[in-house]
Amino acid sequence: MADQQTFVIGVAGGSGSGKSTVADRVIAMAGHERVAVMALDSYYANREHLSFDERVSVDYDHPDAFDWELMRCQLASLRGGNPVEVPVYDFATHARLPTTTYVRSAPIIVVEGLLVLWEPELRSLMDLKVFVDADADVRFIRRLQRDISQRGRSAESVIQQYLDTVRPAHLQFIEPSKRYADVIIPHGGMNEPAIDMLLARISQINRHETT
Repeated sequence: MADQQTFVIGVAGGSGSGKSTVADRVIAMAGHERVAVMALDSYYANREHLSFDERVSVDYDHPDAFDWELMRCQLASLRGGNPVEVPVYDFATHARLPTTTYVRSAPIIVVEGLLVLWEPELRSLMDLKVFVDADADVRFIRRLQRDISQRGRSAESVIQQYLDTVRPAHLQFIEPSKRYADVIIPHGGMNEPAIDMLLARISQINRHETT
């Protein structure tokens, strides 16, 4: 069980499914000061000892790519009311930056990322588990647009990565983790009726915490 002061929501789903959209809607509904967000993308394992070419060749869609121990420890700290210093990951160089991001604890903690429902110990720290589902072609288009515009990737590299690692990892790890979800949002992060139902549940929690 989570501490009385916190309610932890895990939001998982495939790349480009709309996880961040759901997290943003939770923040907008509850209020920025009442929500802390942990993104799995911040917790890629530190591989600064590898050369750039070696880092490029790592399978970043496999669960082994992440520092699960650090993420679990920091989520436990947030649940306990303590702030944490979250790593900052540079997708262009495939390495952590020397800086960190200060994240304070809050009544609602959103844990968002591809595989957050896959990892059993992390999953055990969640009070509500959400899986954002979307068709593969929609997810691929969104990923292609994001990686080109935000992460400095070429279209060819994004397509090759999708075929080599993203799609296999989705089928092997991400899609099966849907079985652990308490709530499944079909048709992605733009499914307004489904998101409204989720937000209504969170709103009840938010009102209870403020009374």
